Amino acid sequence: MSNTTLTADIVAAEALRILENNCVMGGLVHRGYEEEFSKKVNGYTVGETISIRRPTDFTVRDGAVAAVQDVVEGKTTFTVDKQKGVDFKFTSQDLTLQIDKLSDRVIKPAMIQLANQIDRDLMGLYKYVNNHVTVPSGGIDSFADFALAPTRMDTCSVPQDNRAAVLSPANTWAMLGSQTALYIQDAAKGAYREGSLGRIGGIDTYMSQNVPSHTTGSRTGTDAIAASFTGDTWASTKDTNTSTINIGSMSGATVTLKAGDTLTIADVYDVNPVSKEALPHLKMFTVVNNETASGSAIASCEITPAIIPSGAQATVAFASGVTDINTKTVTYQGAASTSYVQNLFFHKNAFGLVMVPMVAPPGAVDVSRKSHGGYSVRVIPYYDGTNDVSNWRLDVLYGVKAIDPRLAVRASLAADVA
Repeated sequence: MSNTTLTADIVAAEALRILENNCVMGGLVHRGYEEEFSKKVNGYTVGETISIRRPTDFTVRDGAVAAVQDVVEGKTTFTVDKQKGVDFKFTSQDLTLQIDKLSDRVIKPAMIQLANQIDRDLMGLYKYVNNHVTVPSGGIDSFADFALAPTRMDTCSVPQDNRAAVLSPANTWAMLGSQTALYIQDAAKGAYREGSLGRIGGIDTYMSQNVPSHTTGSRTGTDAIAASFTGDTWASTKDTNTSTINIGSMSGATVTLKAGDTLTIADVYDVNPVSKEALPHLKMFTVVNNETASGSAIASCEITPAIIPSGAQATVAFASGVTDINTKTVTYQGAASTSYVQNLFFHKNAFGLVMVPMVAPPGAVDVSRKSHGGYSVRVIPYYDGTNDVSNWRLDVLYGVKAIDPRLAVRASLAADVA
């Protein structure tokens, strides 16, 4: 094959192909909001925002008499706020190489870095996921360990379709080892020869080096709610999905809670999101912001989801006889100041990714923008005549969002592995 002078179009097309093939999370989450952003005519800028509706709930009428309910929808925002790129330069000689040679040397490493960044940003949304299961020491090395998260998903009425799991390398290989011992010829062959987990219990299972670790705050032991709190209403929390609690009697004057720490409150139980019947386990909440105690208390700790004890949009059920959670014990998951790998199990609608084509800036002579399958790449070369090199910038513009964290579960370990 003869050499061809490479153009921005050729480089952009190759970059897009590699990006699409190397994103793990990007293909597992909701991608429908690109259509909302596509209504804009003249390109896109960092900070573009749309409003998306939060799902509302209703109660079921008993009998023939109508009981009309108000439709009060909440909303949240989805912002395209991440412009990422890789910049490099080619000599004139480089640009006469075959595309496959240039791809292996430069384009592929650059796009793998960008794909990993997108995956890291999506995996970082774990901080908004309140449901959490603790895997026994040793990692996810059996079907019973693996099943803990989907069992919680079933209990919480997460739809059965479009489920995925993304495991850390150590947990992936521990699970692969358990499959090779099974007398299921095709599954064992795939696990042993290909290193592929495939579909387990109806869940498409993947490995990613980008599974994050969460380091808990310095809080220790158990604390207590330190002020009267009878719960919030849907009307007051429909746009934020958060409640603010006062945590007192903490173990030190300046102990910390970290965004993404999970906790439970005594006598505050989870509810089935469809039937609103109380479930046997306590409701889990996640801390929204990094917090530092003042005088052994955090007076305004923001948690999600909101604590709504009644109505069609109820998120919790108080124990019998409980109307105020003042003095109730707060218990944290995991040891203090300890790092835990956050394996994720989720329905695709739990998280969203929007990637949009960037504007061709005025004054840029040779601009190429390529889009396919929800991915978009912009390439702009500019020439340095003194040194006879072409500088190239490669950009992507996207946003990520935890759309409905109720549809996801974290799985971390009692004694963690990397």
